[in-house]
Amino acid sequence: MRNKTLNKLAVFGLSTFLATSVFFQTTLTAFAETDYAAEAEARKSLPIQSNEIENWPAGPAIGAASAILIEANTGTILYSKNIDEQHFPASTTKIMTSLLAMENIPSLSEMVPFSSEAVYSIESGSSNAGIDVGQELTFEECLYIMLLYSANEVCNAVAEKVSGSIPEFVNLMNQRAVELGCKNTHFNNTNGLPDDQHYTTAYDLAMIAKEFFKNETLCKVSGTKSYTIVPSAKQPDTWDMCNHHKMCQGLEYSYDYFIGGKTGYTNVARQTLVSCAEKDGMKLICVIMKEESPNQFLDTTELFNYGFDNFQNVNVADNETSYVVENTDFFNTNCDVFGSSKPIMSISSDYFITLPKTAEFADTTSELSYDANDNVSIATIHYNYNGAAVGDAMVALAAEDQTTYDFDSPAVDSDKTQDVPAKKNVIFINILKVFGIIVGIAALLIGFIVLRAVIKNYHFSKRRTYQNRRRRKRRKKQKFDYFDV
Repeated sequence: MRNKTLNKLAVFGLSTFLATSVFFQTTLTAFAETDYAAEAEARKSLPIQSNEIENWPAGPAIGAASAILIEANTGTILYSKNIDEQHFPASTTKIMTSLLAMENIPSLSEMVPFSSEAVYSIESGSSNAGIDVGQELTFEECLYIMLLYSANEVCNAVAEKVSGSIPEFVNLMNQRAVELGCKNTHFNNTNGLPDDQHYTTAYDLAMIAKEFFKNETLCKVSGTKSYTIVPSAKQPDTWDMCNHHKMCQGLEYSYDYFIGGKTGYTNVARQTLVSCAEKDGMKLICVIMKEESPNQFLDTTELFNYGFDNFQNVNVADNETSYVVENTDFFNTNCDVFGSSKPIMSISSDYFITLPKTAEFADTTSELSYDANDNVSIATIHYNYNGAAVGDAMVALAAEDQTTYDFDSPAVDSDKTQDVPAKKNVIFINILKVFGIIVGIAALLIGFIVLRAVIKNYHFSKRRTYQNRRRRKRRKKQKFDYFDV
């Protein structure tokens, strides 16, 4: 009886202990979630730097600690909130891993082997596809598993395929980040697992994403709703995977103009998200860092709508009719100084700037720089709107179907632009360069004339000396002949 009573007490005590533990665990979890939600709500009051630009459309208040929205074609920053603040990127790291793999693995059908280092070096319990040592997948399958399923060991295997080792690939990641314009980024692994030496910013992630979304294959893979891995000689399993990015078509937060993207999450990073959407010729990239689920998707949708509703791309060649520079670098004339020649310099019709829909091209300011980084362009025009960079245009040698412009002429009144012909056969010349060329040619001509005179005088003097000698000899001979007679 006593034993039964003791047993009942023991069971009761154990049950009470378990119930209490569950209660406290639930309470702590609820408190933690409430705390995170409160932090996200508090972050809505953080300043939005782009809202400080005069006459710039006001962007939405969101719970992300950092966020950026850019127009990918022009590089214009439409929305900025703490874009240079360092955060853990989590699995959005895989955007860089996938980009480097695409740049270095020649074929999607290349086989990627899995070493013990690739499989066992990942953190236990972290996102993985359960690939065993010795198995192989095609590079195409690896892309889908990295970008949809977010498998960490697959990132390691791809890294070894590209660079021979994971550390060498990480070095390559950091080199490429600098090349793409990243300013506050350092990678320390291939997949985004928590590491104090693995961090980036919303701006830097946008620069990487801008290059990522130039690749059609990466856009296609990262925007795919689902994918199935089938068995092969090197891999025996079949499994279906669904994209973690819920803005894909047919998923919970689908967005009509969505192209692709990548999710990320760890306890310290919270929710991170990189997304791309395209509409009416505008290609927008949005980066969200340190947000709470599902607000990373809601924030991105709100920012995409903000971008498409408030901004437009404006063609430079269709609008640029004058350009003013504060110095006299350029001299322009409406006379064809080369006879019946055609324009020699122009702006390509491929260049755009991004402006608020309430602004006009005439509202921009610009400056010219000779920092062109290709063999065709001569100079670059940098456009600004109330201090915000809104895009560039390159001045290049003119093609027959391009329009040329009267650079450094007085500004044209926007009300009179209808009187200006659509195309003007105008040649603009850098007067300093032309003057230098003229001086150089003149110097060559003068040098030639002087050299010719010196040579001529030298030959004339030599001939005269020779003739004098002959005269003296002739006189001496005549004198001797006279006495002989």
